[in-house]
This record gives sequence, structure tokens and C-alpha cells, in this order.
Amino acid sequence: ILIHSELLKNIMSQRTERRGIHVDQSDLLCKKGCGYYGNAAWQGLCSKCWREEYQRVRQKQIQDDWALAEKLQREEEAAYASSHGVQTQSTTPPQPGHASLGPFSKFEEKKTNEKTRKVTTVKKFFSPSSRTASKKETQEGKTSPSISRHASFDTDQVSKDFVDFLKNLQKPGREIHKQCRVFLVNMSSKKDLGADELSECVQDFYQNLADRLMTHFKGSSESVEQVMDQVEKYIMTRLYKSVFCPETTDDERKDLATQNRIRALHWVTIQMLCVSMDEEIPEVSENVVKAITDIIEMDSKRVPRDKLACITHCSKHIFSAIRITKNEPASADDFLPALIYIVLKANPPRLQSNIQYITRFCNPSRLMTGEDGYYFTNLCCAAAFIEKLDAQSLNLSPEEFERYMSGQASPRCSSAEGEWPHTGPGAGVAATNPVLAQLNHNLEQLSTISSRQEKVMEAAQSLQADLLSWTESVQREVNDILEKYPLTCTVSAIDANNIDNDNLPPPLTPQVFAG
Repeated sequence: ILIHSELLKNIMSQRTERRGIHVDQSDLLCKKGCGYYGNAAWQGLCSKCWREEYQRVRQKQIQDDWALAEKLQREEEAAYASSHGVQTQSTTPPQPGHASLGPFSKFEEKKTNEKTRKVTTVKKFFSPSSRTASKKETQEGKTSPSISRHASFDTDQVSKDFVDFLKNLQKPGREIHKQCRVFLVNMSSKKDLGADELSECVQDFYQNLADRLMTHFKGSSESVEQVMDQVEKYIMTRLYKSVFCPETTDDERKDLATQNRIRALHWVTIQMLCVSMDEEIPEVSENVVKAITDIIEMDSKRVPRDKLACITHCSKHIFSAIRITKNEPASADDFLPALIYIVLKANPPRLQSNIQYITRFCNPSRLMTGEDGYYFTNLCCAAAFIEKLDAQSLNLSPEEFERYMSGQASPRCSSAEGEWPHTGPGAGVAATNPVLAQLNHNLEQLSTISSRQEKVMEAAQSLQADLLSWTESVQREVNDILEKYPLTCTVSAIDANNIDNDNLPPPLTPQVFAG
């Protein structure tokens, strides 16, 4: 989703004036000045003004196509009449009532009927009434396989809850349930429509039903809102598989591009965005984890209102983390940078598809006012800022930005040069989040262990060589001594002087030992 160019330009210009990401809150409102929140997918308009603009452009397109069809019909009739006139002039005119006029008249009538049918088909295709099926078509469509197929457990549970809710309304409840089922049958035959056309069908149904409920409840907006919430839950749970990330859009391509972009920006630190959160504080770290969990959980929800609830919960955890860090209420200028940081850390699955799904099929009143609309508008701004993130927005030189993006370098926490200014009481403790800090610490330890292992191996090899050389040196010394002092066996002088030893009995015969 691309943010409105003026809003993005304003964010970037203010970003260069002072450190941090700042956006004027008036830029989040509708461009037409109605006071509601705008949306980047609607060119900065709110849902109400966008529908009015869309209907105006669409009606003009229908009129232009209708005029073109009539023009083509007149030109074809003129060409046909011209060719017929030439043909009649070149032949002898038959007498009145001649039999040859019969086949030609039938041919002309058939040709005229065919052209009329074509024009009528074109007009019907571009007519708003073509959106609504006739009563006969509705009755025949009740046996649609897409509706009668076995629903999942979640769908069955939602249907049961919807019926239980409508029982309290008695007769109006039965009529609401009937209208919802008819609408689902009609939608099952419109699968080939584009995403904008499907969105228009759903929004028309919301608007018509809300107007009828407003009359029934005599202007009680709270009661109407409760019923519309249940209707949205029932309708969108049944339509989710066919309208979420449809094949007729490029939502999937945008999802992959956004995920790759966030992966490439994994090196962005909390200091670069000037986020007023100290993750060294346990409560702040806990809120950050909850915020990441909520924004990731958004993809698992089917109902637009539930997806919006995940965004709201995520945003409230961010505000809590900022409040705990600063010991004061968080401001809007603090919130947007923190939301961008959370999105970068979470890398939510199918972010663009979820934003588009909420934009197309959510009850428009939720996106126009209230905290849900405010938080959703900020999420759209965060997604757009990430797409446009560059060296200037992070106060980096283009060379540094390219090195970080290519992986040739990585910013370290608390650099010796004081490269990143610190914000918040605990910003000087760590420039990255605890997980990245622990990862860097582990890598440094592994590097130290590796160098120590190399030294140990070198010492062991040296010791082995010393042992071999010592053995050889000892052997050489022994051989030298033996050569210098050879071993000789001599008879003791005492035994040599005793000549009578041979006459002694065996036990007394002296024994000579070499020594």
C-alpha cells in the first residue's frame, strides 16, 4: 500500500529537521477536511469521501461507456443504411408486396434485434443494477455448491453464534439473517469480480443494512453498531477464503516485497529511529514482546474487526512501554517511531494483504473515527515509511546505508565514536534490543573460544615436536656415553688371589658377578 505522497513528503521533511520520525496529526485526517481519518489506499480520503468519489468516477465511466455504445450503434446503423442504399440503387426496385421483401425484412429485423441486444448487454453490464440479482436468480442460487459445502468448525461456530444473537431481536433478527444469506448467495456468483468491485458490494450491503437498522432502532447508533459487528463477523467469516488476497490483485507480490524489505532492514537499531523505549527494563521488554505477538497474530484472524483489535492491542502495549520508559504519558511523536520499530522486529506475515483486507471489507465507521481508525492509519504510515526508508531518514551517509544493507557492516551497540545519539534514560545501556545484544555477545565468545582453540592446537603440536626431539636427544646422549665408557667384565682381585677356591665344597664356592 502506498501512502499519499504529500503525507510521506511531510514525514521525510520533518525527519531531516530534527532527530526522530514525526508526523503532523492533521496529515492523518481526510484530505477533504471532513474530520475523519484518511487512508493511503484511498488517496488520503476517509471511507465516506472515497465512496462518494468512487461512485462519481464510476458513474461517469458508466455514462461514457453508454454513450460510446450508442455511438457505435449509430455508426453501424449508418454504415448499414449506406450499404443498403447503394445496393437498392444498383438493382431494379421490386413492386410493392413483392415476395422477395419478406426474407430481407426478416434479415433486417434480426440484425436490428441483435444490435439492440448487444447494446442492452453493454448497458446492463455497466449499470449499477447489475450488482443485485433478481428474485428469481436468488431463488435459483440457493443451491450454490459454494454455500452448501461443508463449512469449517470456525464457520459453523460463527453461524451458530450469529443465529443465537439474532434470536434476541425476534422478527427483525429473522429478516437480517435472511438478507445475509441472500447476500452470500449473490456473492458466490461474483467470484470473477475484481477486489474493488467485491469491496463495493460488501460496503453497499453494510450501508443499506445500517440504514434499515437505524430506522428500526429509531436512531440508536449503539444498537446498530452491535448488530453490524455481528453481521460483519458472520459475512466475512464466510467470504474470507474468496476475498482475502484474491488472485485478481497483486497483494501477494506486495507481501513478498515488504517481507524482503524488512529482512534487509534487520540491522536498524532502536537508536536510529529515536524510539523512547528502554528494553533493559523488564516491564518494557515484556510490553514489546506482547506488541510483537499482537501484530503477528493479526494474520490468524478472519474478521476485519478482529484484525483491527490486534492492531489496537499492539498499539496500547507500545504506549505502555513508552510511558514506563519516560515516566510520563506517551505522545503521538513517540508512538509512530516505536510502531515502525515493532513492525521491523516482527515482520508480520502478509502485512499488505491484511491492510488491504481491512481497508476493503471492514465496517467503514471503524476506520473513520475512534482509536481503531487512528491506530490503523498509523500502521499504514509505518508500512509506507519502511518502503521509503533510506540513508537520510536514518541520518546515515549513503555509503554507511549501503554497507549495512549489503551486510558488509553491522552497527554495534554503544559505539566508541558515539555515532548514535541516545534518547531515554536507558538508551546508553544498549543500542540494540536484548536478543541482538545477546547474539553479538555469543558471537564474540565463540570467536574468542575459536582463537583459544587455535592456540591450544599450536601448543599441542609444539609439545609433540618437543617430545620427539627430546627422545632423540636422550638416545644420542646415551649412545655417546656408552661409546665413551664401554662396559667390560673383570675378575675381582680378592677372588683371583685365592687359589684354593676350586677345592672348596659347592656351597662354599665363591661366585663371580659382573659389575
